[in-house]
Amino acid sequence: MIPSIRFAISGFVWFLLLFPLLVQGQVVYTITGQVKEAANNAGVPFASLSIKGRTVGTTADAEGRFQLKTTQIGDSLLVTSLGFRTKAVALTREPVQTITIALESAENRLQEVRVYGKGGDPAYRVLRAALARRNEFNPEQLSAFQYESYTKVEAYINNVEKKTRTKRNGETVVRRKGPIGKVLNRLPAITDDNGQPAVPVFITENHSEYYQRNQPDRTKEKILKTQIKAVGIQEGGLLSQFTGASFQQYNFYQNYVRVLRKDIPSPLGEAWEALYKVQMIDTVAVGDQICYEIDFEPKRATDLAFVGTAWLDTNRLGLVQIETRIDRRANINFIDEIRVGQELETLPGGARLPVRTEVRIDTDELTPNAPGALVRFFASARNIVINQPQPLAFYSPSLELADDYRDVPKGYWQAARPDSISADELRAFRVVDSVRNVPIVKVTGEAIRLFANGYQPIGKVNVDVGPLLYTYANNDIEGNRFRVGLRTNSYFSRRWTLSGYLAYGTRDERFKYAIGADYILKRKPWTVIGFRHSYDLERLGVSSENIGTNYLFLAYSRFGIIRRPYMQEQSSAYIRRELGKGFTQTVTLRERSFNPLFPFAYYANPDNPADESIRSQFRTAEMVFETRFAPDEVVVQSDNERLSFGATRKPELTFRYTLGLHNSSASYVPYGRFLLEMKHSFRMGVLGRTSYTLGAGLIPSRVPYPLLFIPLGNETSFYVYNAYNLMNFFEFATDRYASAHVEHNFEGLFFNRIPAIKRLKWRTLVTGRIMAGGIRPENVRLVAPVNDLGQPVTGFQSLGKVPYIELGYGIDNIFKLFRVDATHRLTYRDNPGVTPFAIKVSAWVGL
Repeated sequence: MIPSIRFAISGFVWFLLLFPLLVQGQVVYTITGQVKEAANNAGVPFASLSIKGRTVGTTADAEGRFQLKTTQIGDSLLVTSLGFRTKAVALTREPVQTITIALESAENRLQEVRVYGKGGDPAYRVLRAALARRNEFNPEQLSAFQYESYTKVEAYINNVEKKTRTKRNGETVVRRKGPIGKVLNRLPAITDDNGQPAVPVFITENHSEYYQRNQPDRTKEKILKTQIKAVGIQEGGLLSQFTGASFQQYNFYQNYVRVLRKDIPSPLGEAWEALYKVQMIDTVAVGDQICYEIDFEPKRATDLAFVGTAWLDTNRLGLVQIETRIDRRANINFIDEIRVGQELETLPGGARLPVRTEVRIDTDELTPNAPGALVRFFASARNIVINQPQPLAFYSPSLELADDYRDVPKGYWQAARPDSISADELRAFRVVDSVRNVPIVKVTGEAIRLFANGYQPIGKVNVDVGPLLYTYANNDIEGNRFRVGLRTNSYFSRRWTLSGYLAYGTRDERFKYAIGADYILKRKPWTVIGFRHSYDLERLGVSSENIGTNYLFLAYSRFGIIRRPYMQEQSSAYIRRELGKGFTQTVTLRERSFNPLFPFAYYANPDNPADESIRSQFRTAEMVFETRFAPDEVVVQSDNERLSFGATRKPELTFRYTLGLHNSSASYVPYGRFLLEMKHSFRMGVLGRTSYTLGAGLIPSRVPYPLLFIPLGNETSFYVYNAYNLMNFFEFATDRYASAHVEHNFEGLFFNRIPAIKRLKWRTLVTGRIMAGGIRPENVRLVAPVNDLGQPVTGFQSLGKVPYIELGYGIDNIFKLFRVDATHRLTYRDNPGVTPFAIKVSAWVGL
């Protein structure tokens, strides 16, 4: 399963690593050496080096040693480091040169001060004092703030020079490995920070207005202009919202900093002393402020935590600048290194806001011979305004595109960019266009797009075919089932979305179909009306209501033996409107039929014991009222698309009431149905992350058992999060219930401490599911003993006084993909055909 659209798009870019590109060979200059202090000949750690007049450079290591490879040579090498004077060193045109650079102390570097005191390194004392005052600087203590934002995201294929060295007649032969290498020399590239060829595959710029209000928490970003160039991804407003300022918020004054959907403990958070060891390096000038320079690193290298340096001013102990990184030793997948750096500005009143944020993500090679990828994020803030909160209605929707976001006048980006863009960066936009028009890349992009969303666009008619997942199935009712579906896309209409499918079974020789239409009445607030009509084969206990968004499981349910199948004809019309931030109301009018393909019957007049007439079919006409409240939900919308990423910090609540209507001919089954559900995920500090779903339902009416609550079972070999994994399909039915699904992932808490195992990056987890419920006697007595053909009617089982319970434990992130769960069924173990214990697998592409 793909966890979210955001990660589908990210995976979309990473998947292109299989098809990396490279220009034909150029002259590569290699510059090596060491940066030292002129006073004592000691190495200068992490000095910055760059070619004068070029865009390439590198950073020295902890001992000042460096290596810089580049195709862009200049006349001198510029060397800078905090506390030292910038120095220019002459370069030659020799392909290989080694130089030693001596830096002199800057005038504003303070004299060395040695601090001796109780409690060890003085950095601990400084950070304890800084933690006590962090609320003074946290921008969340402001009533509101807003600023003009510029963001840029670049993704490159890099590390393509994978070579073998073998001896032939005493000479070293260098050659490129594998079939990919044959493609690399034919395609355009630019030069990355290390002077190596890199192929741009994704570049986007956004100019927006960002607003944040605290108590109550609200955020809003209005994207004014955007431009996107990408391989295999169509330009569009949805993607621009993923790369805007809303997804580049890193607040080191919070306990955890969220990077790539990972909660990483902040070195300024409450738990810093338990997780980090720190060291006072120096007292230096940063801009016009004298700052403590403090290094920090995790106590255990495999912990998911930062390594880096923080600069806190000596006057108020507020954060002025921070440079952090996470390397491949941490328990995170597909990543070689992540760097996050910020420069903060002091606002009136004392709070500090990041005005410049840079993030660099270097991906790990999927195989020894495969290339990697480099992703760079840049975000800046200017024209900051504080303590002027907008009305709450202003913040909805939280992400919004200006109507003319695609219309960019000449010279717009030159004015919007905070710094002048380099010639290489301008060339990167042109190179992306060249790369994506290469036939092999174009074909690969189409294949990835089909794999990611299951739909394939058809030419210029603005219609997509799919989804691929439902094209074929085989079961005992339909035999071979073939299905073809169509839908219109945003190029067809910015308000209308039309969809439908046609299916056919070779055994039952029946056509099944569905048609639907959605129309956007308003975009602010989001208001949509829609219509659906379908006729298809269904099965009891497996419906879109209890499966949710698990489309893979829904497709799998079409295979094999289908127990208790029925044909359903359904027509529905709905209206959905966003009433406020995260507050959505949906009203649906629905009519559906139940035509069983198995022996079924119920008493037509149960109130009259003398009347033994039965019915084997029924119809319902329903009004469904659904209220959903997700105050922390992240939603992106563009044209006729609207995608939810769910809530990130606060619970998501859903209440649904279904009213079954009654008519004078008694052809409809009248009833009432209440359902309440709450979902939430939260972090438990170093112990990992807990996710849970709580549910409750009540049917106070007398109904045929297909209308009861039927918990989702799972008879497959795959683990399904929202199912009872050791419960059979349609094993239970209830008219009232309460349930809890809980899962806790310890992440690397245990395996990170085992020397041989920690390299595998396995993660441990525990799960639990419980459901209590029951059935009223009148619903049991409603089942007739035989149907109108004289066939015995199979009834159903309900929960008794003992709840259904299953507990499990497992290992996640096996080969960075698979998860294995061992699950024990603790109750109702004597039911026929049940499995009291099972090991099930699942796959998940995650970090």
